[in-house]
Amino acid sequence: MIPPKKKSPVPKKGRKTSSFSFLHELRRRKIIEALAAFIGGGWLILEFVHWILIDHYHFPEESLDITFITLLSALLCTLIWQWFRGIKKRPRKIKVEFFLIPLVILTTAFFDIHFIRQMEKDEGETIQVGTWNNSIAVLPFQDFSLEKNQEHFCDGMTEYLITQLSRVEELKVISRTSVMRYKDTKKDIKQIGEELNVATILEGSIQKEKDDIRVSAQLINVADDFHLWSETYDRRLESIFAIQDEISQAIVNALRIEIVGKEKTSLVKRYTEDFEAYNLYSMGRWFWSKRTEEGLIKAIEYFEQAIEVDPNYALAYAGLADSYNLLGDSSYLPPRKAYPKAKEAALKALKIDNTLAEAHTSLAFFKKNYEWDWKGAEKEYKRAIELNPGYATAHHWYAFYLLFMDRFDEAIREMKRALELDPLSLNPISFIINCDLGQLFYYARQHDQAMDAFRNTLEMYPNFWKAHYSLGRIYVQKGMYEEAIKEYQKAIELLYHPGPLAHLGYAYGMSDRREQALKMLDELHKQSKRTYVSAYYRALIYVSLGEKDKVFEWLKKAYTERDSTLHFLKVEFAFDNVRSDPRFTALLKKVGLE
Repeated sequence: MIPPKKKSPVPKKGRKTSSFSFLHELRRRKIIEALAAFIGGGWLILEFVHWILIDHYHFPEESLDITFITLLSALLCTLIWQWFRGIKKRPRKIKVEFFLIPLVILTTAFFDIHFIRQMEKDEGETIQVGTWNNSIAVLPFQDFSLEKNQEHFCDGMTEYLITQLSRVEELKVISRTSVMRYKDTKKDIKQIGEELNVATILEGSIQKEKDDIRVSAQLINVADDFHLWSETYDRRLESIFAIQDEISQAIVNALRIEIVGKEKTSLVKRYTEDFEAYNLYSMGRWFWSKRTEEGLIKAIEYFEQAIEVDPNYALAYAGLADSYNLLGDSSYLPPRKAYPKAKEAALKALKIDNTLAEAHTSLAFFKKNYEWDWKGAEKEYKRAIELNPGYATAHHWYAFYLLFMDRFDEAIREMKRALELDPLSLNPISFIINCDLGQLFYYARQHDQAMDAFRNTLEMYPNFWKAHYSLGRIYVQKGMYEEAIKEYQKAIELLYHPGPLAHLGYAYGMSDRREQALKMLDELHKQSKRTYVSAYYRALIYVSLGEKDKVFEWLKKAYTERDSTLHFLKVEFAFDNVRSDPRFTALLKKVGLE
């Protein structure tokens, strides 16, 4: 008898695959709902932080990262919580939430604190020499001539070598304005190296007699005072360009830097073969570096003479462009008189040599300040930095472009890069880079860091008017009007300039001293009869007096004049009271800053 076949076991009703069962568990324990809620709600929170807190109220951009980390850690702990809540095998004697709620808080706090500390560490750090394989400061060449009348020629040699060496991407080269502080210094090499954060120093001397010249140079290792290379050149004066090229190449060889083709070409590139033109250009840059009105006008004379001698001298045209740019930016000339001449000279320089970083920087400055061509300006700045990564002025001026674009973190990084290349920059009228770093912190609403930068500047240069002026603005934001007024008055004592006068008037207006504020308007009116005064400054005082129609009347005039101070409209605190006015939005749009 055949035994009956055993029936195959029938799956119990409701039995599913393991993957389906797991999905069912996730749904039963409401984990999928929690995940969906976090994705939707988290997205809304991140958008709020980005568009409202950061873009509108200027919270630090790192707020977005902190919010994301907080949401992520909270989500992880919540999912674990939901999983354990859904277990029904046996009653729990101890509720899991008693452990998970503190865990959510502690985990979130741990990640946030770690991130904030890392952020502060990155913010506070300066780039150390150790991050560079090679770094150098070219000290001012000494004049050993009997007549002691070759100072500008020695400075020209220094600047030429700095310009050539800064084109080598792997080499950090300290800017001219910093090294010029060590002219005739008694400090030793080690001390100078530590102050400038460089590994090597080049020092040299020039002795000229009629048409003969002797140039001596030596490259010294800061750490042990070891001479890596030295040479003396006895040549005819017309051979000075060949000497400069030989010194540049010898330094690169001594530091064992391998340079690519384009760097090798630019290292031996000569912008003129005429010694007289070169000498006139050196004199022009010497006066330009003073940054006074008289110095800039004198610089223009020398640059024009250099161009007469050599019409194809691209560097001289770039110097001419820089001089007119600064005359317009410093309100020494009306914008419509200064900037078109700057553009003409910059374009001429680029027509002669489109690989000249200085000319691209000059054109970028013009596009930013006068044409308000923001995309074009950034393109030129990036091209300049690509051509010459060690050109401090390009990084410095690009940082302000980034500020006006509300890209605060990038602006601060660029300014720190400029500060690294030009750590001891000081010009009597211009912003020093350290002070400008404080300006960026100020506009980014990081007032403590800004105040530290301004105070550090005043410790080094107590009579630097711009630092007093900038510190006064911090005090105004903190509502410390008496302190602000004192700083503005000190700045005016050091330099009678429309900027401090206008901000002093603003401080008077904000502290309900209408009569004193109106006196500052009278002072600006008197000064406008002697020199150009930006209409923007009068608008600033009227803001503090609450006279909106007057504010927009003068802002409209500033726009008509193509005044470069309008750049600050988007980031200047003083205009917060009129920011919601449709006329303000329309003006921002005209300037390209909406």
